[in-house]
Amino acid sequence: MNMKNLISISELQDKEILQMVKIARKFKKNDNSSNIRASYKIKNKTLALIFQKPSTRTRLSFEVAMMELGGNSIFLSESDLQISRGELMKDTARTLSKYVDIVAIRTYNNSDIQEFIDNSSIPVINALSNTNHPCQALSDIQTIIEEKKTLRNLKITWIGDSNNVLNDFMFAALKLGADFSLACPNKYSPKKQVLKVADEIMAENNSTFSIMTDPIKAVKDSDVVVTDRIISMGDKNKESKKKVFLPKYRVTEKIMSNAKDDAIFMHCLPAVRGEEVSEKVIDGKNSVIWQQVENKLHMHKALIWSMLK
Repeated sequence: MNMKNLISISELQDKEILQMVKIARKFKKNDNSSNIRASYKIKNKTLALIFQKPSTRTRLSFEVAMMELGGNSIFLSESDLQISRGELMKDTARTLSKYVDIVAIRTYNNSDIQEFIDNSSIPVINALSNTNHPCQALSDIQTIIEEKKTLRNLKITWIGDSNNVLNDFMFAALKLGADFSLACPNKYSPKKQVLKVADEIMAENNSTFSIMTDPIKAVKDSDVVVTDRIISMGDKNKESKKKVFLPKYRVTEKIMSNAKDDAIFMHCLPAVRGEEVSEKVIDGKNSVIWQQVENKLHMHKALIWSMLK
């Protein structure tokens, strides 16, 4: 496998997703042979993190991943760069290509990432945009495989807003044969382009996708229950949006009781406890949120290694 860039999970084949999970799990098991090979390839390499949005887990896990692989990382906020004064992304890409070996970008528009890729001679990773979060999707697929062995014929239910995290997570789950159910208000269903991609993926992978407004009905007999913050970075009309979602789309013990007894609960964090999910669910026995957090580190190692090898 030789991945050069990553913008969206829609670009990957099912075998590539599974291969990334396999590599990440080797790093997690601290497979000495894998780590030795990785360190040899990554030693003295430099990762640049261009982040125009706040981050805790994604930034830290990328920095720690690169350090543990024997490389270096440089964090660059928008204010650190001349793009804050109008320099074009393509000129930034050409500049960084002379100094570093790989870049992870956390920005607003995929077009900015694509412009960087088009003018870069080094690998580029989408560390989150308004429409996609492929790194999160990959590490969450790793968590599900660790818990459930496979996604084939699993019922996965997402409750809440149709956001960037949902898009790539749904694409990945459908590529791996899951039956995906989304519960959200009609007004907040995925955009037409996202649904078009989902339809194309389903046709190739014998998976299913349904949207409904009733979270109790959607979650029935689910193997995996997922949610995310109702208010995403950059959202406007926050209070009116909350009124549409709450309390109906809050993941509570009542909602979880309609899933299978061994269903796992997932949330990529940060969470607003008591808003999109109750304290008892997020800290409950079915919750795997801290496993998700850890797996970001190992998946980021896998991505860096795969792109630099």
